[in-house]
Amino acid sequence: MVGDGVRKLRELSAADSLKRLAGAQYGRICFSRRGVPIIRPVNHIVELDAVVVRAHLGASLLRGDGQVVAYEVDDFDEQTRSGWSVIVTGVARVVTDREQVRRYVTLLDPWVNMPSDHVIRIETEVVTGLELVDEDTDR
Repeated sequence: MVGDGVRKLRELSAADSLKRLAGAQYGRICFSRRGVPIIRPVNHIVELDAVVVRAHLGASLLRGDGQVVAYEVDDFDEQTRSGWSVIVTGVARVVTDREQVRRYVTLLDPWVNMPSDHVIRIETEVVTGLELVDEDTDR
């Protein structure tokens, strides 16, 4: 069976983590509402060290500007039992500049057929990434 070998976790650099995040099509945003964690899948772009998503605030994505959130992206292959996971944590800010909003709206095409009337920019403060690799991988 493919993937019977022993695996280990290797830490990814912040730069490599952001590069992998930028190459992914979607991720999951985690935020708190009334003290309870909520996770929603959304598509995104990465711009410098920030993650940008479109959202419908009325759908409980965020209840105000300046909320601390986490954003997670991963890619795993069940056959080879390899893959990676990246999590960024930071402060979410509603983008209000009209020109920036227009630009982000053209870059972010939501997958869900519902109004996504807000652009959220997550300024990353903590970036962590792990890769699941063969035990004998020396990179």
